Amino acid sequence: MALIHMTVHATTIGKQIGIQLIVPDHATPPYRTLYLFHGWSDNETAWLRNTNVEQLANQYNLVICMPDVGLSYYNDMTYGGNYYSFIQDELPTTMEKHFSLSRKSEHRYVAGLSMGGFGAFKLALNEPERFRAAASFSGALLIEELVTLQEKNQDTERKPYMQAIFGLEQNVTQTKNDLLYKLDQVDKQAIPLPLFQYCGTEDFLYPINQTFRQQAEMTSLPYQYIEGPGDHTWAYWNDCLTDWLKRLDDLELL
Repeated sequence: MALIHMTVHATTIGKQIGIQLIVPDHATPPYRTLYLFHGWSDNETAWLRNTNVEQLANQYNLVICMPDVGLSYYNDMTYGGNYYSFIQDELPTTMEKHFSLSRKSEHRYVAGLSMGGFGAFKLALNEPERFRAAASFSGALLIEELVTLQEKNQDTERKPYMQAIFGLEQNVTQTKNDLLYKLDQVDKQAIPLPLFQYCGTEDFLYPINQTFRQQAEMTSLPYQYIEGPGDHTWAYWNDCLTDWLKRLDDLELL
């Protein structure tokens, strides 16, 4: 197995970005690729340091690409870099240029935890024709509900970051960041995008995940919701990733 750490100049952001790439031993090009996103306090090394992602890459013959997006919520920030444009276009274009990654949508997957769960569903719901499946693990899926929760908990530390990301009013209604709106749009377009949503019952984001779940279950999308005992922890997210890849394999989506 090859573990590659690379640094690229992201023109959409205007800075150097770190990327971790796992290339399994027995995979053959063009490679199937999972874009795996980190959470708020992490970077591109987090999944490697805290889970068995390397073993899973080998087990399922998946190239796994893990980029660093800082504290951006995978958004084209109001005051900051264009991180959504990076993950939407520049990142896959760069990876496909330098490595033998398949350009077929049926060979491309996206998933993430917490902030990265939001990023994964945001990317998949805005570009549903480009992915075979998407997963959110303990996702911070609804921005306005998240801001309300932060205000309720008097979390003033994150307020300036959230304003830099989403604007002073932090209003995302009917934008790329409004995942309930995008969910409805994808449903109306009848694009059969498989979505997998995980959340632990002890997670502080559990209520937000229930709101998303209720709307997702009213759509015609191939949607699965999986919950069980668990908090906002790496042990839970490791179990999520392990279970999700097994489900994909069992459903012949891998």
